[in-house]
Amino acid sequence: MKNDIFIKRLMSRKEISRVEKKILMLGPNTKLETYHYLNLKFITLFFTFILLLFGKLGFFVAPIVVFALYFLYDYIFLTIPIKKRANTLEHDAIFFFEVLVLTLQSENNLKLCLETASNAIDSEMSSEIKETLKEMQLGKSLTEALEDLRLRIPSKTVNNVILNLIETSEYGNSIIDALNNQIEYITDKRILAIKGQINKMPTKISVISVLVFIPLVLILILGPVFINYLFK
Repeated sequence: MKNDIFIKRLMSRKEISRVEKKILMLGPNTKLETYHYLNLKFITLFFTFILLLFGKLGFFVAPIVVFALYFLYDYIFLTIPIKKRANTLEHDAIFFFEVLVLTLQSENNLKLCLETASNAIDSEMSSEIKETLKEMQLGKSLTEALEDLRLRIPSKTVNNVILNLIETSEYGNSIIDALNNQIEYITDKRILAIKGQINKMPTKISVISVLVFIPLVLILILGPVFINYLFK
């Protein structure tokens, strides 16, 4: 509790809220807690500053390194895991929502269909839906639970699907048609992403060739010259 008060005084509410939102996007299974994370971040920055301060040009180097580390810390422990999770959710969403469409064809109750689909599939997406269903059991409406689900999902594409679920459940539109359109969109997006990665492969191979093979060629060419020079 004292540590919480210390962080609240040290950092603005806006910054704390930003970290809270990012940690929320890591999913319900994350072990990170906002104030614990911020405490560790502050301790890391503080001791890094102290260690660098006693080195050469410490007064110049320490502030620059700590400033860079301030942003790098969040990038390593929050941004990168969030991006990985977004990709995982987009991958899982295609199959999950396809199963949801099949259940909706035989059952009109969206809540029951979500429960059936999440129990039938073991994935990151189904885990999020199970968390949503738990919140509904605690008294939240379907709309409220889905809105909270959107806060935990770092993928804009998946969030669009959830938004469609909210709108169709409120206004009575065809959920199946909306889901089919979104599934098609996510599939096309992933295909384009894979094609983009394939197109980048020749460039990556060229870079690897330059970094690996050219030094080897230089060693083979210049090696005998150096050996002759050393043994003269």
